[in-house]
Amino acid sequence: MKFYLAARYIRRRQMLEIASELQALGHSVVSTWIDGHHETRPGIDGDATVAEKALWAIEDVHDIERCDCLLAFTEEPRSGNSRGGRHVELGIALGLGKQVIICGPRENVFCCLPEVEAYDSWVECKRAIGPA
Repeated sequence: MKFYLAARYIRRRQMLEIASELQALGHSVVSTWIDGHHETRPGIDGDATVAEKALWAIEDVHDIERCDCLLAFTEEPRSGNSRGGRHVELGIALGLGKQVIICGPRENVFCCLPEVEAYDSWVECKRAIGPA
C-alpha cells in the first residue's frame, strides 16, 4: 500500500522513522515533505516566499493523489501553535475518496466520519495496517 503521512512539520523526523517501519512491512511512503526539502534552510521554513510555499503545497497535493491511504498523526485539540496544513491534507484525501487512518486523538469533526479509521497509538495503528 502507498501511504501519505500527514503530521505537524515539527514531527518530520518521527515520520521518517515511521516511513522506515512501513517500508519494512512492504509498504511505500509517498510523502516527499518528510525528506526536509520544504525548508529554506535546515529547520527553518518561516521565511519561505509565497512561490516556495505554493510549490510545496502543489507537491503535497500530488503526493496525496498518488497514495492509497493518508495516515494522519493528530494532536490533542488546541494543543499549541500549528499552521494546520495536515488538516487540509486530510480534507483533500477525503475529497479524493482515499482511505484515511487517524493515529492519535480525533482532532476535529472530520476525524469522526464513519469512513475514517482511528487508533490511539502508532503501535495499534501499525498492527492494524500489517504487512503488505
